[in-house]
Amino acid sequence: MAELNGMQGNEIADDFKRKAVSQGRWRDTWDVFKGSFWKLIVLNLIVLVTFVPGIVIIYFRSAYIQSLGGLYPFNATVGNYSPEVLTGLAERVNLSADILFYGLLIVAGLFASLGISGATYCIRKLLQTHGQFQFKSFFHGIKVGYLSTAFPVTVFMFLMYGTFIVGDWMHIARAINQNVAGSVTAYVFMIIADVLAGIYLAWIFAIGNSYRVKVGYMFRNAFILIIGTPIQTVFMAGFSLIPVWFMMGGGFWRIIGIIFMVFIGFSFILISWLSFTQWAFDMFIAPAVKAEKEAANAQKSEKELAEEKAAADRQRALELLAAGKSELIARPIKPIDRSEKILPLGKTFTRAGIAMAEQNRSRISEEIASYEREHQNDPVYVEYNKMFAEREKALQEDPKDKKKKRISAENLLK
Repeated sequence: MAELNGMQGNEIADDFKRKAVSQGRWRDTWDVFKGSFWKLIVLNLIVLVTFVPGIVIIYFRSAYIQSLGGLYPFNATVGNYSPEVLTGLAERVNLSADILFYGLLIVAGLFASLGISGATYCIRKLLQTHGQFQFKSFFHGIKVGYLSTAFPVTVFMFLMYGTFIVGDWMHIARAINQNVAGSVTAYVFMIIADVLAGIYLAWIFAIGNSYRVKVGYMFRNAFILIIGTPIQTVFMAGFSLIPVWFMMGGGFWRIIGIIFMVFIGFSFILISWLSFTQWAFDMFIAPAVKAEKEAANAQKSEKELAEEKAAADRQRALELLAAGKSELIARPIKPIDRSEKILPLGKTFTRAGIAMAEQNRSRISEEIASYEREHQNDPVYVEYNKMFAEREKALQEDPKDKKKKRISAENLLK
């Protein structure tokens, strides 16, 4: 796979530090979804507010067409028209309504981008910190991600606008019995273009809201990521849009879709897509992310880093000191007396043999302890233990006086 340019080290994480994924990307996403369910509902309702202008436009389009339906075909109070004149009139009404209202819907997309960009940053923060949430992050998300959201949304809305107009043209041609081959072909190609461009723009949206990257790199990297994850991209695009599929159904399923969309739909779409795209970023950007410790160190001063390094060195020296201290030298151990014979138990033995073995064991233990007490003040053992005790004390005290000798792993036994 081709290299992704301009993304490594430029992740947008201004007020949070990313935590390591402990249980796998999707398990962690599910845990965040469950643990932050009410936060996601709050975010969804906020996003829904920014979609109100678009919802109002769609409502007025429907009301506009219905109001004209009360006049067309013209009743007796308006005048009499021949059927030829009325042929295709309803389709032309839809076309005129779509030209006006769907054009306004493009403008409404700019307002909806406020909610989408803010919620995107908050959900990325939830995913990467395993549940941290602050309402002010929503406004920071608008600041850093609005342009990266408004651009793909506007381009997609223009494509959808063209698709609706071409669809109306196809319906008019069919109503007046014209050749519909050209309009049908154009309509099919527009739908295909919507799907392909929608996936491409979704990647642009994910990159622009996750990394600070140049525009040229953003377009190039989005294409590379689609080529690198074609099956996963198509599957996750379809999975993320489950609330939309419900709304496109009829009857009961549409009601379920509307309820889903009102309370959790936008958040579900964003958390699904952002989790998938972050998985792709982590897989193809090397190194994918800074380790949690490295990310934390990036926020610390040189003094703090130096103190942490000194503490780590002391700990390592203590471990080496403990490992280097030999029990064979630190305390007296009774030499083996070759002349002393201990009769082992045979294959068959009596209770008297067991008692004798126990007496021999107790006697030997007492002789070992007695020998250690007698020789524990011998210079060889005293000096050896004193050396380790002094170094352990020096390591624990960590003197600030530069004139004093610092104990480290290098001069541990010097």
